[in-house]
Parts: sequence; C-alpha cells; structure tokens
Amino acid sequence: MESDARTGRRDAGRPPMPDPWTLRWTGAGPAEEGLREALCAVGNGYLVTRGAAPEAVADGVHYPGTYLAGCYDRADSVVGGRTFTHEDLVNCPNWLPVTFRAADGAWFTGPPAEQELALDLRRGVLTRRALCEDAAGRRTLLVQRRLASMARPHLAALETVLTPENWSGRLEVRSALDGTVTNTGVPRYAGLTERHLRPRGQGADADGTLWLEVSTGAGRRIALAARHRVRVAGRPAGAARTGATRAGWTAQTFALDAAAGVPVTVDKAVAVHTSHDPATGDPLDAARQLAAEAGDFDELLAGHALRWAQLWRRFGTDADFPGLGPLHLDLFHLLQTFSEHSAGLDVGVPARGLHGEAYRGHVFWDELFVLRVLELRFPELARAVLRYRHRRLDAARRAARAEGRRGASYPWQSGSDGREESPRVHLNPLSGRWLPDHSHLQRHVGSAVAYNVWQYYRATGDLDFLAQAGAETLLEIARYWASAAEYVPARGHWSIRGVLGPDEYHDAYPWADRPGLDDNAYTNVLASWVLARAADALDALPAHRRGELTERLALDAAELDRWQEVGRHLHVPFHDGVVSQFDGYGRLAELDWDAYRRRYPDLRRLDRILEAEGDTANRYRVSKQADTLMLWYLFSAGEVRGLLRRLGHPAGHELMRRTVSYYLRRTVHGSTLSSVVHAWVLTRCDRRASWRHFRDALTADLRDAQGGTTREGVHLGAMAGAVDLLQRCYTGLELGEEVLGLDPHLPSALGGLAMDLCYRGERGVRLSVDRRTVTVALAPDRRESVRIRLHGVLSTVRPGESRTFTL
Repeated sequence: MESDARTGRRDAGRPPMPDPWTLRWTGAGPAEEGLREALCAVGNGYLVTRGAAPEAVADGVHYPGTYLAGCYDRADSVVGGRTFTHEDLVNCPNWLPVTFRAADGAWFTGPPAEQELALDLRRGVLTRRALCEDAAGRRTLLVQRRLASMARPHLAALETVLTPENWSGRLEVRSALDGTVTNTGVPRYAGLTERHLRPRGQGADADGTLWLEVSTGAGRRIALAARHRVRVAGRPAGAARTGATRAGWTAQTFALDAAAGVPVTVDKAVAVHTSHDPATGDPLDAARQLAAEAGDFDELLAGHALRWAQLWRRFGTDADFPGLGPLHLDLFHLLQTFSEHSAGLDVGVPARGLHGEAYRGHVFWDELFVLRVLELRFPELARAVLRYRHRRLDAARRAARAEGRRGASYPWQSGSDGREESPRVHLNPLSGRWLPDHSHLQRHVGSAVAYNVWQYYRATGDLDFLAQAGAETLLEIARYWASAAEYVPARGHWSIRGVLGPDEYHDAYPWADRPGLDDNAYTNVLASWVLARAADALDALPAHRRGELTERLALDAAELDRWQEVGRHLHVPFHDGVVSQFDGYGRLAELDWDAYRRRYPDLRRLDRILEAEGDTANRYRVSKQADTLMLWYLFSAGEVRGLLRRLGHPAGHELMRRTVSYYLRRTVHGSTLSSVVHAWVLTRCDRRASWRHFRDALTADLRDAQGGTTREGVHLGAMAGAVDLLQRCYTGLELGEEVLGLDPHLPSALGGLAMDLCYRGERGVRLSVDRRTVTVALAPDRRESVRIRLHGVLSTVRPGESRTFTL
C-alpha cells in the first residue's frame, strides 16, 4: 500500500492497488497493523477472520479476531456506579495460531525482518511472504496462505511453508487453538465486560486432531477441530508430535529435521460448528468429522476459488475509470460478510461487517444501502435480510407497546433477538466523560425497513415474499407512524415528536430539558411515504391473502382511512427557503466555521470537540452527515416534489438545489455514509463534486478516512453504497413494477459501465452505458421481455435480443 501524503501512512509515489484484483502491503509497521488486519480479513458469510499474523496475540498492536455471523452474547457492565446490559458480537476462538523455532531457539513471535501481504480478491486468498531471523542469525523464509472456504463454509485453512535459508537442524512447528480470547478490539469499550467465552474442553485425538470447545454466557457451544498434514519438499513426512493443553487452549508441536533450501509444509484445516447451526447435532462431533474429511490446502482452494468465480460473475462491474481496485475490495468485503451461507442463518447485516467489534457488531440501517446491491445481483440474499427483520416483528411490536403506541417500532441497533441494543451511555474520548446516549430515538430505522421491503418487491416481483412477510412488516410500521403522530390544531397538521434524524449531532433542543426533536423532515416525509405504500401493498396482494392479513391484524377501513389522513398532513418545516432538518432548526446559531477550522484540522467529530469545550452541537446549524438530503437519495427529485406536494407544500424545481447547497456547507461528513448520499444528490447539479464524493466513499476504508476506525471493522454501508452509485446513480437506473427506467449521467471521469443484473426475479439482463449510448441485452433463456423507459420513450427488449439506444 502506498503513502497518503496527508497521513504519512503509506509509501509515497505509487497507487494503492496497481493490480486491481490484489491488495498488497509491504512491511510490518505497527501503525497500520489494525488497518491491515481489517482489510486483509478472509470470510465466507458464516465466519470472517481478521488478517492478523498467525503468531500474533492481542497486544495493543495486533488483534486476532474471528467472528461468526449472528454469534452474540449478553453481559452486564458497571459504568459510573450504574449497571448496563449490552450484547456483543463475540470474538470467537482463534484458529490461526502457528509458530516455529529452531530446536534451541525461541518461538517466533514477530515481527519478521521483511514481509509482504497479498490479498487475492478474485479467489479470496491471503498470502504472506516473510523473512524471519532469530537471535542466532538463522534466516527462514515463511510463506503462508489462508482462506475461509466459500465452498464449505464451516472450514478454514492455513498453509505454512518454512524454508531454512542459512541453516539446517531440528525444526519445531507449533499449532494451537485458542479459546482464551476476549473482546478488547475497541479501546473506547475498555472497562466493560470483555470475556464472553467459557472453556468446556480441549485436547488432541489419537489421530492428531486438535479440538476445542467453549460456550458463551448465553449457552451457545462453539467447537473447533483442526487436522494437520506435514510435507517435506512436497512429499508427506513423519514428524514427532507432542501436545500441550490448558483451560481454553490446546496445541500440538511437530518436530523434524530441516535442511537449508528444503521447504517444510504444515497444512492446517480447521472446522467450526456451533450449537445454533442448522442441521447440526453435537457441534464438536460435527467439527471433528468435517476436519477429518478436509482435503489438503490446494484441494480446498480449488472448490473455494470456483465459488468466488461464480460470485464475481454475478457481482462483477466493468467500469472505465482509473483505480478499479477499491471497487473490487468493497464488493469483496460485502460478499464475505453476507453470502449465500448467511441466508439460512437468520442474521442481519452488521454495520461494520464481521471484521471487528465496533458498534458491538450490531445491525443498524445500513441494509438501506446494502440491499440495493444485493436485490439486483443476488436477490435471495436481500430476501434473507428482510426475513431477519420479519422474524423480529414481534420484538418491534413489544417496543411499540412499551412506547404506548401500536404497530412495530424497530430498534436503531439490533442483534440476536430484535430488542433495542443501543447503549444508554457513550464515552467521549476527548473529554473522558461518559454521556447519555439518545440514539435509540432514531425511529426512522423502521421506515428504512419498510422502504427495503417495497424496493425489493419492485426489483424482484416477489409476490410470495410480499404476501408471506413483506406486507405484514410494512403495515405494522405504517400503523406505528399513525399511532406516533399527534394532531396539532393550531397548525392543522400532525407532528411526530421526540425523535432523532440521521444526523445524530442533534439529540435535543438547547432550550429543552428532554431529549428528542420534533418533526424531523426526513422522518416525517418517509413516514408519509410508508403510510401511502401500505395501501399499495394491500392492493398488490391476492384477494384471499389481503383478507387474511387484514383480519389477522384487525385492520379495518376506518384505520386505513386514518392512515391516509395522517400521511397527507404530517408537518414538514421550512426556513430560509429550504427544508428544515427539524422544527426549530432555523432558531439555532451559526458556528464560526473559520475559527474552528483554524483550531482543529479535523472536524468530523465536531460533537466531541464541542462537548470537550463545555459546549454542545445542539446549539448550532451543523450536521455530522446527510439528514434532510437523504430524501433525495431515496427518491428522485420529481418524487420528492410529489411527496412534499402531497403534504401540502408547493415544492419547485429549485428546492433541491437550494437545500443541497445549504446543508453541504454545514456538514462535516463524520460518517462514511455521508459521502455516498452527497455523491448521489449532487449528480444532477454538480457531477464533478459528485465524483469526488464517490471516490471518497469508494476508498473510505482503504484510506482509513475516519481517522483510525477501520481497524475496528469496515464500513459496510459505504462500501455497498459506493458500488450502488455506479450501479444505479450514474446509470439513472430506476426500478418500476413494469418498466426499467434509465437516465444516464456519467461524470467526466467515468468513461462507461457494464454489468449483469437480475430484474423481476430473472437473471440475464446486461446493461452497458457510455457517453453516447445505452445497450440492453437479454440472455436467450430469459423468459420475460423487459420494457425500457429512456428519455420518456418506452421500448421493449425481448429474450435473446440486444438493443442500443442513443443518448
């Protein structure tokens, strides 16, 4: 990786990914170790393992971590004399440990004298080449390859090849399974409960298989079994074996004679099972059996690489602009976090992937960005995410009842069972103070769930899902909004009070003694949209299912009429000719931006800066990220005008431009999602600025743009959102139930795009866009034709046909 002149982090003078399919890192400097580990993670949707060195332990520089999809544990912690309960994504047993030594030397613990890491994005293989030198001057070439099998998701493998360069003699190689690991990957969480694993047993079988079993506090059993094969110069070799165990840890040491220039290979395959896995009896028995069946590394690689090749055929995007590597990297990590192996696990999409412990591994609203990619490439995965939400509908209903409301109130942070997992306090590291956390008031997350349901239906035509789960989810969210709205006679409008918008900097009025804001524009407009779509969802259902669902929900015509009344009269505030972020926003003070920029080179956490000064962001017109502008991200300019007019506001064509300009000047982009949204909304008015924001979003984790946070987990929403900017934004792709709309607006730096899409439940749609033409080609085996709308003109493309349209 190369140097960023602003941070001094990478070697200057060459691009970060000269090969767009390989992420390379030279050296083993501690400053970038956490970033390397997160970006070099390998996974398959069932598990993800960080790119830590196999000999490493958590020591403040390195942080080995393996995370299983949906593997959470609940614990209590005491902060300021108060007990808080939190649920964490568990750092599961470390399967990587492998180290070596000459018989009379010390075990190699790193760092090596020289090192290069290469992550092969096409095949999902991390290769490490290192030169190691011990205290006696003995040099050993170390080459390691690792993978988390995309073909057999419960298998991971590590191949270690050791070649003595200037010595011969007795070589010892130790391989271990470590269940003593803890959750210590986020310094801000120091002092909170970190131990989630309890040893149940460990040892080695007669055939040399290592095994380990632990359990979480919630009782989930996690079992690992490792088989080893040793080769010298490529041929099977015998080695003396000795074992060692202690509670939560087991190891085996292989001893054999080594000769200079002759490679010694230790092939380690590890099987992982838990008591929550489908079709699994005893997890330890299952792990032992799978480990015994595992082929050697190259055999596992062949099946694994085939599955990755198939994934890239679905998700590949041909784009004509310099520096495609970050695009492939972002897609790679998206597919490692949520794959076909995730679909049957009843898991959501963690905001920070399965790459670290930031946000405790919780699920937020990031699927709003992720699903737009999945539903057009692998719709089965999008449906699985929506089913995760539907299975937690009863939890959302309980939450609404706890608020004294009807319907379903989805949590801002979700984990295993759908209850609200948002913390009630958070630490400001600048001031050292623990502060109240009101982020659970971001009720707009429910509208995001409803939006995802409807967009999935429009993209796929999956009426079965809508009938079985989607419509019920959407209707209960609509019911919640109708229940949450209060009528204000003086205005003749309905208001939604005590909420937070996406901005997060503002969680209360500076003149109020309670948290929450009134009539957040994004929340209210989206609630109005949900109330309107509820009627559409019912109309789309077959008559018998519509009758069953309304009967089950006790939903009558009077309630549906009330929903439309509320939906047409929710209050949307304005000030200075723009949509107000919330009611009263215009009363806030302006920040002295010049003064703060002089004092602080980085304002992305302006809220922390102000709090450390004894002030609060609640007093100022400042934004962490796009809030009101989210409306123009989710809807076209024409749709936003229609939504506002439905609410009684005669919105003109200039409203979007004025509102974008107003908030862009006051936004510090403290979230990676902010660049995604701004790239989208600027497409129609400033394509050059749009492209800058796109590049910022695309490379956010590669650049570690949020100042050291990527080491705690990638930013999955921004990764997917950047891909979707190419997929839908710059192509002008709009999904209708009957028509595929296209209105390309390519920035000058983007010469063209081509991708394969799945539309209305069928694959085989090839879309190609350049500056002069749009080409739509359908595979011969596609059953249905596709209607295209371009510049208001409707055309039909039939199976086996390719049509080119001039722009």
